[in-house]
Amino acid sequence: MILPPIHRVVTGHDDQGRAVIAQEGALPTVVELAAIPGTVFHEVWSTAQSPAFVGNDPDPTLGPLALPPPAGGTRIRFVDIPPDTEDFLETGAARMGAAFTEIGDTHASTVREGSPHPLMHRTESVDYGVVIEGEMTLVLDKGEALLRPGSVVIQRGTNHAWANRSGKVCRMLFVLVSGRYDSVIAAFLKDAP
Repeated sequence: MILPPIHRVVTGHDDQGRAVIAQEGALPTVVELAAIPGTVFHEVWSTAQSPAFVGNDPDPTLGPLALPPPAGGTRIRFVDIPPDTEDFLETGAARMGAAFTEIGDTHASTVREGSPHPLMHRTESVDYGVVIEGEMTLVLDKGEALLRPGSVVIQRGTNHAWANRSGKVCRMLFVLVSGRYDSVIAAFLKDAP
């Protein structure tokens, strides 16, 4: 199943300070991952700081794909996630280095022997994930949750994976907010394998 393209409207201000539509149309950065065919990142926007700079700055989605938000910033994207296949579940862990390199964060992968899913990863951010279409299973070190359209996950820097066991493509919307681990979690992660 191919899902429809994302339509984006970006507002701005003209030279007299009036609100205008600065851009409208398809997203300029839509990337299918070579290491995980069928996984498509639809980059919508990002901010580089908080509070966010409000102006007529250039489109921040142009350029290389990056998994985490900028330090101190945010990122919004849609991700189309294909169904897990037996081949992927058996060989996916070996491809994760390449997959996370494609999305600009080679250190995000946490997959180890015995991991519950080959896409286990972690970012130092708070991520809001909303299922738009299809079904997804959130996989954690301990426990899972089945997600359907309208389900929202608040991912707080935890080790996790997205398992699509539905047999159909799932589209999720993610808003990522740059974060910093508290001292207890940071100490634990420093000593983790």
